[in-house]
Amino acid sequence: MSTTLANAATVQQNWVVIDATDLVVGRLAVTIANVLRGKHKVTYTPHCDTGDFVVVVNAEKVQFTGKKWDQKEYQDYSHYAGGQKITSAKEMLARKPEEIIRRAVKRMMPRGPLGYKQLGKLKIYTGNQHPHQAQQPQELKLK
Repeated sequence: MSTTLANAATVQQNWVVIDATDLVVGRLAVTIANVLRGKHKVTYTPHCDTGDFVVVVNAEKVQFTGKKWDQKEYQDYSHYAGGQKITSAKEMLARKPEEIIRRAVKRMMPRGPLGYKQLGKLKIYTGNQHPHQAQQPQELKLK
């Protein structure tokens, strides 16, 4: 019995749509990261990009558990003196709701060229519409 390893020529990449309405951010991010990496497929190979493209809609309707809307903070730093910016989760939801999901998924992906390439297959949109209808994405139910 031999083990077949996937490579770029044999990988079939599909498109998946996830509706983020009333989903918890962390649990949603785990599912997205697994689909991006291809861990949901039997042909998963760690050194090859076997994952699917993921389109997330309704990013502004995600939920946090507990008091995270008030207590969770996102930090950015410009590498200049006094360049640290701290943004609460409520402010982030008001300004850039897609960034909440993107940062959660990014921190669950491996660091390196392959992980960055896989993260590039994540498309996040506020609202119910997305411009990827031509790819005929399949809907992935999470609830």
